Amino acid sequence: MTAATAQGLCDFIDMSPSPFHVCATVAGRLRDAGYTERAETDRWPSGAGATGRFFTVRSGSLIAWDNSADPRGPFRIVGGHTDSPNLRVKQHPDRVVAGWQVVALQPYGGAWLNSWLDRDLGLSGRLSVRDPGAQGGVAHWLVRLDEPLLRVPQLAIHLAEDRGSVSLDPQRHLNAVWGVGDRPRSLAAYVAERFGVARDDLLSADLMTHDLTPSCLIGVDEDLVSAPRLDNQGTCYAGLEALLAAQPGDYLPVLALFDHEEVGSTSDHGAQSDFLLTTLERIVSGWGGDREDFLRLLTASMVASGDMAHATHPNYPDRHEPGHLIAVNGGPVLKVQPNLRYATDGRTAAAFALACRQAGVPLQRYEHRADLPCGSTIGPMTAARTGIPTVDVGAPQLAMHSARELMGADDVGAYSAALAAFLAPEVAS
Repeated sequence: MTAATAQGLCDFIDMSPSPFHVCATVAGRLRDAGYTERAETDRWPSGAGATGRFFTVRSGSLIAWDNSADPRGPFRIVGGHTDSPNLRVKQHPDRVVAGWQVVALQPYGGAWLNSWLDRDLGLSGRLSVRDPGAQGGVAHWLVRLDEPLLRVPQLAIHLAEDRGSVSLDPQRHLNAVWGVGDRPRSLAAYVAERFGVARDDLLSADLMTHDLTPSCLIGVDEDLVSAPRLDNQGTCYAGLEALLAAQPGDYLPVLALFDHEEVGSTSDHGAQSDFLLTTLERIVSGWGGDREDFLRLLTASMVASGDMAHATHPNYPDRHEPGHLIAVNGGPVLKVQPNLRYATDGRTAAAFALACRQAGVPLQRYEHRADLPCGSTIGPMTAARTGIPTVDVGAPQLAMHSARELMGADDVGAYSAALAAFLAPEVAS
């Protein structure tokens, strides 16, 4: 078993309003557990210096590995993503409309837009600041304002053309009010002042909104988790606890968390980048392996692509595939899609089924309705990019891509336990 709990997940999410904060939260836990950070720009130690527990960060992505035992084995990798659908601040956001000072926002990923209306929103992300002493003359600062600064107001029902459904235009209807007046107010200047940055030193900002309502346990028995960003911080947390609990043996355990899954993973640090491949190759070269050793080990390795899964909705049971109904608090989910929107095949499904048996948790099997478009994960692109056999798995939830999502409290520990068993299988394949 792992140390993962429902309350632990709530705490993790509340500390991590942006992908950059996810990496910082995970990095802090890893350091506390004895992991050492490796900068990609440094020469990594070889020989005895390559043995141990390490992690590296590239922008909003992080990879951690434990080669404290035998570093020459194939890899078992748990993958996930750090980003979540939200509303992000435009580069020139300052506007005045009808006497309201507004901040121009735009959706990131497949955000369920109506769920973001009439919520008190804070700001988080990263500032890029001029700093002659930093590499390239630029320092990057994490920022977080847990204050009710912004609100995207709903249209009054009396003004709607169709009271049954208000359709939101992502260009016109997502501006957030934050004051009144006849002149725009500078968001950049406000944020710079709050964090003690001279306005001329603020070179760029990656800012996004987050819901200020804390994560919590709900339900008559408190057996449900209500939180933002469960997709996919539920996997980030479960995977982190799995890595910390896994005992290396025949396989080298790896945790790989990527940014930008919600928009296709096509960035320098997304799942379609070289981040995972170059890290794995440097691990192999660290113990003296060559290119041939690296390629040989890839084919013997396996990835569990972790993302959240669709629990059967009580108000829309007809939207789910008959015979593949998924229960909250019913255990981890194996995701299969014949057209390979999920990367699972018979080989990798069997490996995850064994992991669930080893962990002593039930396994649920999910397939999407054939007449509905299926979502995506990092699984297929990771498999194609690396050549490593991959299985798509997850934990069940409702309200996916809403500003506020819902999952089972018991599923947090069960999911993490299954991932830990996958990282360190008792029987080598």
